[in-house]
Amino acid sequence: MAALRPSALVQSIGEAASIKQNNLVYALQADGADIITLSLGEAFFDVPVPSFEELTSAAHHYSHTRGVPLLRQKLAKYHEDCSGVPVDADRQIMVTAGSKSAVFMTLAAVLEPGDEVIIPEPLWVSYPDQVRLCRGVPVALPWHAGIEDIAARITPRTRAVIVNNPHNPTGRRLTDAELRSLHALAEEHGLLLVADEVYSEFTPEGAPFVSAAAFDPELRHTVICNSMSKNFGISGWRVGYVIAHERLVRELAKLQQHLVTCAPTILCQYLAENFEQVLAHTRPQIRAVVERRNRVAAAFAARGVRSMPGDSTFYLFPSLAPSRLGSAEFAEVLLRRHRVSAVAGISYGESCDGFLRVSVGAEPEDRLLRGVTAICDLIDETAVRAGEAA
Repeated sequence: MAALRPSALVQSIGEAASIKQNNLVYALQADGADIITLSLGEAFFDVPVPSFEELTSAAHHYSHTRGVPLLRQKLAKYHEDCSGVPVDADRQIMVTAGSKSAVFMTLAAVLEPGDEVIIPEPLWVSYPDQVRLCRGVPVALPWHAGIEDIAARITPRTRAVIVNNPHNPTGRRLTDAELRSLHALAEEHGLLLVADEVYSEFTPEGAPFVSAAAFDPELRHTVICNSMSKNFGISGWRVGYVIAHERLVRELAKLQQHLVTCAPTILCQYLAENFEQVLAHTRPQIRAVVERRNRVAAAFAARGVRSMPGDSTFYLFPSLAPSRLGSAEFAEVLLRRHRVSAVAGISYGESCDGFLRVSVGAEPEDRLLRGVTAICDLIDETAVRAGEAA
């Protein structure tokens, strides 16, 4: 069986924690269990089932590696409308098979073995392992540190900083001042700023999203990764995109050619021809899920459970204090005993073991509130009492 031995690198990579959790949920549901699912990283919208009958036969074949031209034009205009930054649809954008591949290919294109990438916690679960798969070294910044603390982590090996904005799992948006500080560090130290903006639509009414590109319109050191799949409520479609300087996009296109050739043409062609209609149908539902998210945050607060600050996305990151359980054990007990699925906070970084990620996108509000009650009750049940050791 020696031929089947995985490489040491691949063996060092763990499963993506949120996906592992949800695969467990799928198995339990297949056996008939009723699970309140607060672990899914997607929002369930009323999205019309598309008809592909009016698409031409070209939709069944390869497209340009950089993506269906009409979709690139629509995405370039969309990004300019949202950020104020014009994008060259021919040279500065590439449609990808989901935003995960956009982040991974960006790292693969710029990292040399041993290069360091600074990642503030809570971090998205795949960032560190994607860095490792690209032979780099992830450098975590604890959740209680600020943007100003990034400078202390910079070494001669530092190549990039990754930020998720709006943030999964806290729902926090970076301020203009924080974005300016990140750009100043990138300029001073010659770093790449990788901005994962896949939740850019998920902000409250009257709270416009500010893209990292707004402070680097020439894309001298900024890469924007985004996702139609996530923002349009069609997560299974796997359609993302990357915006970067044309010099980097040329390199990313080579990687895409060798990995998947192009993003799925038939889905991209449909989205290109129905872009405005899909967005108009989805946006009211986005506002509704963000409002629901913030009502759930209030329900936690009413029980004395504090969440990390944030008002966007469809996630919350509530504290488990004063529970004596670590987040992995807490999530296991919550699922086994209460049939509520959430993701352990430690999945988002070592400093986050005292938290739990809760998603409000996949359940109706009455079931969400039942999940909140179960979490709060378990915190109370496992709380460290006066005079007890933690």
